[in-house]
Amino acid sequence: MRLPDSVSRRGLMLALGAGGVVLGSGRRALADPVFAEYPFQLGIAAGDPAPDGFVIWTRLAPRPLEIGHGMPSAPVPVKWEVATDRGFSNVAQRGEAIARPELGHAVHVEVEGLEPGREYFYRFTAGAERTPSGRAKTAPARGARVTQARFGVLGCQAYEQGFYTAHRKAAAEDFDFIYCYGDYIYEGRGSRTYTGSGGTIENPRQHIGGEVYSLDDYRRRYAQYKLDTDLQSSHAAAAWFVTWDDHEIQNNWVSDQDPDDVPPEVFLLRRQAAAQAFYEHMPLRRSAFPRGAEMQLYRNAAWGDLLDLNLLDTRSYRSDQPCDDAWATTCAGVADPAAQVLGEAQEAWLYRALDQSQAHWKVLAQQIMVMDLDRKEGPEPGYNLDTWAGYSIPRQRLLRRLKDRRIGNTIVLTGDEHQNYAGELYLDSRNPEGAPVAAEFVTTSISSSGDGQDQRAEGRRFLADNPFLKFNNAQRGYVVCDVTPERWQTEFKVLDKVSEKDGTLTTRATLAVASGDARVVPA
Repeated sequence: MRLPDSVSRRGLMLALGAGGVVLGSGRRALADPVFAEYPFQLGIAAGDPAPDGFVIWTRLAPRPLEIGHGMPSAPVPVKWEVATDRGFSNVAQRGEAIARPELGHAVHVEVEGLEPGREYFYRFTAGAERTPSGRAKTAPARGARVTQARFGVLGCQAYEQGFYTAHRKAAAEDFDFIYCYGDYIYEGRGSRTYTGSGGTIENPRQHIGGEVYSLDDYRRRYAQYKLDTDLQSSHAAAAWFVTWDDHEIQNNWVSDQDPDDVPPEVFLLRRQAAAQAFYEHMPLRRSAFPRGAEMQLYRNAAWGDLLDLNLLDTRSYRSDQPCDDAWATTCAGVADPAAQVLGEAQEAWLYRALDQSQAHWKVLAQQIMVMDLDRKEGPEPGYNLDTWAGYSIPRQRLLRRLKDRRIGNTIVLTGDEHQNYAGELYLDSRNPEGAPVAAEFVTTSISSSGDGQDQRAEGRRFLADNPFLKFNNAQRGYVVCDVTPERWQTEFKVLDKVSEKDGTLTTRATLAVASGDARVVPA
C-alpha cells in the first residue's frame, strides 16, 4: 500500500514506533502498529449484502471515548479475511485496507467475488490484534427463484433509556439480514431521568457529555453506543441495511431546517459533522460517502425474485413540517401542493424502481408512518405532522402511483414511533374506497421510551377511531419478517422490560398479508 504524500516517513515512524518496508516507487509501506490497548473495542459489522459480496466494517479505537480515540495521527494498515467457515480453514477473500485518521480510523471494505446466496464469515487484524469473527450472507443471484427469506427490523435505541437486550435476542435469530430504520444514536445531553407519556423515570444508564454538535462529539457518542456488547453481537450476527432518521443529527430535523431555528448555514455545519460520523460508524458502501452535509442513503437492494428493498431517506429532502409541527392537529399546510417528503429526485427514482420491479414483494423500507392515523380525541382529525400524514399531497401521490399502476404486494416497513403498529393503507383512510393499496408494519424501539406497556390508553383509542389500524402495542423489541411467495408474515417480538438486563422476550402478535391481498390479518 502506498504512503500518502501528506504523511512523512519520520512522522509515521514517530507515531507508530516502527519503520516501513521500502516499495519500488521509493515510498514506504505502512508499518504494523503496536497498540497500548485492544483496538477493536467498537466491534465489527457487515452491510448492504449483494449477490457477490457485502461491506465489512471496523474502526480502530484503543481508547474510544477520548479525543483522538487512542490512535496516532497517521494511516494504519488493517488486514481482513472472508471465509466460508467460522474456523477460517477455507479463506475466500483476503486483503489489506487503510484505516485513515481523516475518517476516525474507520475501515470500509467492499468485498466482491463471492458466491450468491450463501453464508460467509469475516474478521480483521491490525498488528498483533484480531477481531472475533462476524457472519454475513450474500444475497441470492438477482432474479433467482427464492422460496423464503427471514429478516429482522429494528431501530430507535436511546442508550440512556434501556439496555440492549433486544439486540442480544436478535443476534440469535439466524436472520438473512437486518434492516435498521434509524435513530441509531440520540443526540441529547446526558440525563439521569426521562420524561415521557408514562411520566418521569430514572434512566438505567446515561450519555457521556452534553448535546452533540461537533465531529468529536458525534464520534464519542457513537463510541459509547458501540461499546455495548449486545449491540456488537447483533451486528456480528447478520449483515445490516442501515438508514438514518432524525436523532442521528437533531430531533425532527428535515432538509436544512433545524427545529430550534438555528440558521440553515450553521445547521448544515452540524449536519456535516453528523454525516461524517454516521458514515464512519456504519457498514455503508462508497456510494454513501458524505459530500459535505449530503449523503446518498436511498438505494435499492434485491433478494432474488422474492424481495425488492427500496431503502428510503425521509429526512434529507423533506420540506418543513406544517402547522409548526404541532401534535395531533391539522391545518391548511397539510395540503400544500409544493410539499415534499422524498424530494423530486428520490421520488422519481422510487417510481422507476417500482415500475421496473419483477420481484414478488416490493418493500418500502423507510422511517415515518404512512398511515394517516387520527391521533386527536373527538370528531376533528389530528395527525402527527412529522409523518406522511402531515404531507397529504406527496402521500396521495405515492399511494395513487401504487394503485393506478397496479403495483401489488407492496409492504411498508417503518420505525420512529416507539410503538408497534400494523395496518392497511388507503388514499384517504377517512373515506376508504375498495381494497387497501398496501400494508404497513411499524416496528417499536429497541430501548427508546423505556420499559413501555402492553398498550397505552391512546393506543386503544387509536384502534377504535381508525378502522384501518389492526394492531398496536407499546413495549420494546423488534420485528421478524418471514416471507414466501404466498405470504408475508410479521412477528412482533417484545420485552417485558429494558430497565434491567434480564428482560423476557415473547411474541406479542403475528400478522400476515397474503399475496395479491393487502389486508392485514392474524397469522
